Amino acid sequence: MTHAIDLNFRPAGYFGPQALEEYLLSRAKNALVRDRLKALLASDQHDEVAHLLREEGVSERDCKALERLHPQFMGGNYLPDAEDQEVEIARIFIHSTTGDVTSVYAQPVNGRIHYRVVDEYDGDTLDGETERVSENPLTLEELYDFFTDAWPFHSVLDMNFEGDVERMLGFFVAQSDFYPQFDALCRQRVVEAFAEEASDE
Repeated sequence: MTHAIDLNFRPAGYFGPQALEEYLLSRAKNALVRDRLKALLASDQHDEVAHLLREEGVSERDCKALERLHPQFMGGNYLPDAEDQEVEIARIFIHSTTGDVTSVYAQPVNGRIHYRVVDEYDGDTLDGETERVSENPLTLEELYDFFTDAWPFHSVLDMNFEGDVERMLGFFVAQSDFYPQFDALCRQRVVEAFAEEASDE
């Protein structure tokens, strides 16, 4: 049984105290490293976590060496660093050759929340408004609209799969520590958008 998506869901906040595990995960930009950390933390393999974190502190030269082994090791490495008090609130990882990641960051500034959508290409894949401000955390629908207005999510999928919805749905993973239904909403919107296009044809 599927649960209805609550488009009006709004997290209590983004900037409260975090458990150590959440903090460590939020600081790992690389998608593969983040997934590995999550699995290790879930299975209480703390020695392995410590080892991975030491590896995560590798030099830029060593990161380049990893990328030569397989381009998927690039996924997330080239996102901009978070600024002071800035947190990542959502990301979409695509299973491209280089495993590209696009993210939304949020930062408290003078009692308001400043957001920015960032990619790994100095903004070259973005084509809409990449910044906005709000008094309160965004609703799930507001987050989705902001993210996909700034980054042409549907166009990226269609460019790769030309209306093949099943392959589109296997091409990305949407993640958020603050919006549990973010991935489900992304998938629902893709199905709706391309089913509508198919029916129009």
